[in-house]
Amino acid sequence: MIALVLKLVIAHVLGDFVLQPTHWVKAKQEKTYASKYFYLHGLVHLLALLVVLEFNSTYWLSILIIVLSHLGIDLLKLKLERKVNEPFLFAADQLLHLAVIALVVYANTPYTIAFSILYTPNFLLLILAILTISFVSAILMKIIMSRWVLEEDKSEDSLESAGKYIGILERLFVFGFILLNQWSAIGLLIAAKSVFRFGDLSRAKDRKLTEYILIGTLLSFGLAISIGLLYQYISKHL
Repeated sequence: MIALVLKLVIAHVLGDFVLQPTHWVKAKQEKTYASKYFYLHGLVHLLALLVVLEFNSTYWLSILIIVLSHLGIDLLKLKLERKVNEPFLFAADQLLHLAVIALVVYANTPYTIAFSILYTPNFLLLILAILTISFVSAILMKIIMSRWVLEEDKSEDSLESAGKYIGILERLFVFGFILLNQWSAIGLLIAAKSVFRFGDLSRAKDRKLTEYILIGTLLSFGLAISIGLLYQYISKHL
């Protein structure tokens, strides 16, 4: 089963990302199903599937279902492009393609999904740790840092909510490094952030901005490390 999943996903990645030039995408957006590239895209998927499945005739129905459903999903995506948020549409498009692949795999090699693992104490603890380290910590940091308002810290000078998402990502990285016991990688992450922040620090006329950045960085990393260590401690005693 795993081999079949990998083959079908490889064919999907090749057809949707590797072997689809940008001008094909633009042409499909302009003419939808009237574009020859719409059908060439389907042909690429067909050839990719034939190759990865080693031209095995027993999979002909599966290949037909994947190719036709792929074109149908792509056509729906093209129709909704100007009506639906692009990131959401992209995610929905890929999830639908993967769902078809999952159904095809099930039809060829039936399998069961053990949803019970989602409700085990260890998994629930992991979900809680991730939610705490990302969103709860972001709100906590906002409350703590709100007591200081700097003239240099103007919202129009940066991307919307960029600081929030940078903080969430860095804490998730730290959490992952702790689980992998890669403490040196955390030091590398701090160094990398310091390099990117060097421009801000060098432009500061006084030490307020430096202190503000240091407090925010230390608080973010401190929360991530604390939650990571607490997670490890509790998971070992469950």
